[in-house]
Amino acid sequence: MKNGNAPAESSLLSLPMMAVMTAQFLSAFGDNALLIAAIALLKSQNDANLVPWLQESFIVPYILLAPFAGPIADSFPKGRVMFGSNALKLAGTALIVAGIHPLSGYALVGVGAAIYSPAKYGILTQLFDTTKLVRANGLLEGSTIAAILLGTVSGGELADHSVTLALLAVVILYVSAAAVNLLIPRLPPEHPLSQFRPSLLVRDFFSALAALTADRDARFSLIGTSVFWGAGAALRLLLFAWVPVALGIADNKTPSYLMAALSIGIVFGALAAGGFVTLVRVNRALFGGLLLGPLILAFAYSSGIAPAAVLLISIGICGGIFAVPLNALLQERGHQSTGAGHAVAAQNLFENLSMLLFVGLYAGMQASLMTAITSVAAFGGLLLAGLTALSLWRLKRR
Repeated sequence: MKNGNAPAESSLLSLPMMAVMTAQFLSAFGDNALLIAAIALLKSQNDANLVPWLQESFIVPYILLAPFAGPIADSFPKGRVMFGSNALKLAGTALIVAGIHPLSGYALVGVGAAIYSPAKYGILTQLFDTTKLVRANGLLEGSTIAAILLGTVSGGELADHSVTLALLAVVILYVSAAAVNLLIPRLPPEHPLSQFRPSLLVRDFFSALAALTADRDARFSLIGTSVFWGAGAALRLLLFAWVPVALGIADNKTPSYLMAALSIGIVFGALAAGGFVTLVRVNRALFGGLLLGPLILAFAYSSGIAPAAVLLISIGICGGIFAVPLNALLQERGHQSTGAGHAVAAQNLFENLSMLLFVGLYAGMQASLMTAITSVAAFGGLLLAGLTALSLWRLKRR
């Protein structure tokens, strides 16, 4: 690697890529085990009504730090940025173990995650050229979703035995992730800034945001991934309300197993996207997106674990086919203009505003005493309408 703008790694399984994937796996494993453990902790404290706010406390740092996360990722070696981010996640988890309220500790973990995200995706454009970028994203997403799968299942199992044990396991995962981050080569900063005054960073971020939203492909990616992940965040929380109503099961394991089924589907969808969709043929991703709404509607009214799991796997496959190419598209457009870290930070802002909206809608539905089955169906309908409109706009403007 001779400079920050020319990808040098030729193999998708090079040592730097393996280090990135391993660190991401361990960090995402911890993130998802921590979510289940924190939900179990709130339930044990008779604060189940705070579960939507747990997700909001994680999302808000992404929004507040959006102007700073991208410049930080692009101004330092991205592997070291990932190391510092995992250290923040470790600190937040340690505070929860020490007795601080889960909302506060989880918010600090959200700060680490907000800084981590632009670095983990942005580093791919420094390692690979555009011919390998979708496949590299597929590998990273596959690693992430495998971690989500194991994290949710392990978190549910451990939390049903001991919430403290689950939290201590998360501490070990974050320590391991930080250690692997140190194995990532010190790649040169992609777009270093001369000064780190907050006012300059905010101005720089909104300048990058304006450039990205003016780009047709980047705008398509920002809208599509935001709708997808916003609905996905709400669906994950809804599972904890849907399972007792639809299946009559009140433990922590069953929702985590169903979340794992969704994750399995996204792994297959991410891998399929690498062979089915290229940046030149990125509109093929719309096929996956258009099937998400009908599948969620069918899932809402399923009445057994087996059919629910099959539908969630199908939802995950379609989601992977839809979201992974759009991620790669945004990274490529950002790498050519604002810097990949800036582009991913802008994506985080859009996606987390969407999550804030969708999770807020879920909290409103919960407060209005709408049944969990009706809530899931409503989200399926919203996703169907939103992605149909996006597809018509995209194809009309070809």
